[in-house]
Formats: sequence, C-alpha cells, structure tokens
Amino acid sequence: MPIRKPNFTPPFNIVRASHVEFGVRDLSASRAFYVDCLGYLITDDDPDAIYLRAVEERNHHSIVLRKATEPSIPALGYKVASEEDLDRAAFWFAHKGFPTSFPDIPYQGRTLRTCDLFGMPLDFYFRMDQADCMLRKYATYKGARIQRIDHLNCFTPDVQASYDFYTELGFRLTEYTETDGDNPQLWAVWMHRKGNVHDIAFTNGRGPRLHHIGVWTASALDILHICDVMASSGYLANMERGPGRHGISNAFFLYIRDPDGHRVELFTSDYLTVDPDFEPLRWGLHDAQRQTLWGHPAPKSWFEEGSPFTGVPVREPVLEAQPIVAR
Repeated sequence: MPIRKPNFTPPFNIVRASHVEFGVRDLSASRAFYVDCLGYLITDDDPDAIYLRAVEERNHHSIVLRKATEPSIPALGYKVASEEDLDRAAFWFAHKGFPTSFPDIPYQGRTLRTCDLFGMPLDFYFRMDQADCMLRKYATYKGARIQRIDHLNCFTPDVQASYDFYTELGFRLTEYTETDGDNPQLWAVWMHRKGNVHDIAFTNGRGPRLHHIGVWTASALDILHICDVMASSGYLANMERGPGRHGISNAFFLYIRDPDGHRVELFTSDYLTVDPDFEPLRWGLHDAQRQTLWGHPAPKSWFEEGSPFTGVPVREPVLEAQPIVAR
C-alpha cells in the first residue's frame, strides 16, 4: 500500500503554509487585480515589489508580487514553531544533501532557504513583521473579502515520492486519489499541518510547478460576490473554473487566473482534521465527484497549466493516468 502512518515526531515543527512569492511582469496590472478587484490589503510596496495580506492576517504578508521578466514562483513560505526549529530544519536538510542558506528577506526574521526533493524552493521562518489585523474593521472588506491564505497545491512528477518526503516532515494525509486496479498508484494527495484538509497538496503532472494557492473566504456568498465583481470589472475571462463544490475537501470553490496566469483558488467550508486517529479518505481516479461534487467538470487547462518555479527544471510525470476532463 502506498499510504504510510503519520509521523508525529518530525525532525522540526512546521506550523502552516504561510506565503507565496509571485514573479509578475507588470506590477500595476497585478496591483489592480489583487487589490482593486480581489480586495487584498497593501502592507508595503516599492518599485520592485508589493506586499499583500488579507483581512484576518497579522503577518506582514501572505503574497509578494515581485517584478520579473517572466511569470514564475521564487519561493513558497512556511512558518515553523521556534527559532530552534529553524536550526533543526537547517541541520536536517543539510544532512540530507539539500542546499541551505539564510538570506536576508525583507520583513521576515531569520529565514532558511532550501528546496524539496524535486527542487521546489522552500523558505522556513519563525518571525515576521506584524501588521494590524483588519478582521473587525469591516469597512476595509473589499472584493472577495478574503480572510487568509490556506494552502498550496503543486504539480509533482512523482506523487508517491512527494508524499513520502512531506510525510517525513510531519505533514499528515487527509484525502488521496488512487488509480483503480490491482496495483493502485497515488495520483494526488492532500496533507496538513494546521488541522484542516491541507497546507500542501500534490497532483500528478509535469512538475514541479505551482498549481494554485488557496485562500479562505468566510462564506460561499463571498465567492458568489466576487463572480459578480469580476464579471462587471473586466475580469470575466480570468474566471477559469467554478463556482462549484469539490467532493475532495467538501470545499466550495472558484478558480481564477491573475494577469500572469498564476492560479488562485477562493474556497470555504472544508473541515477539521486534528484528531490523531483521523483516517484519510480515498477517492478513485475516475470518480467524477472527487473533483466536482456539483458544477462543471474541470477544464483541460486546470490539469495542464501551472506556474514554474524560478530556475527549476520541469520533469514529465512517472505515472500515466488521466482523470475526467471537460471537453
């Protein structure tokens, strides 16, 4: 069986997925999309970058828009539980032969920069500058009224290998998709640290590439509202999939693309997974309700297009298997 027991004593303590950095070609266009349309708050900006947070977030940023010649993802960020955990993480990655460094990152404390087994760039930190939480200042709620970042979803060329790697780091499986037959193979996994369905998910495909970041809204009405906002403000074509509801995670969702093609999922209504005896839920690859409990099936772009990581080569997947695709 490809499923392993959870690792309750990982080498260091990861708290949650924290932030993502998007390389974008036009900061003005990205600002209009994320701030004017979606309603993100600007914490700081300069000629080369814009630092954004959602209304609930106390951390300085959960999205960084950085000027780049081509769209890419320079880093994915995770928060750890202590400064000592940073040292433990540095020791673990170095001992395993991964590159490690401690670059100066604006608005963050000491930050470990490394990568996973396929080169996906990872930043770990304990402290970040703080900003005012705007959760109770409802006049600041705009656009989709986004509350916080929730998860990262990536294409990987080998789901089993990625699952094994992140299980060793203490990520716990909540739901998974397998191929059918006598020798089932993992096609996708959803894994968490913070106690809901996922902080990271991996889907079979050309990778590593970022499929999307998931951001949390308080209700399905917020997602329906942003559909009206996008349709009436020039962003109708940026709506890629939804609204609808996943079978996996039970999430009510909408997938949108920013001006550079980076994908964002607005979602709500998943569930708690904190119990140590939680049993992961299995889905068959050809179960149509796994990806869409109701709503239109995912388009071909949703399975094939993603954001490359800066300077990281993309590999073909080891598993040849295809779920249901909308025509």
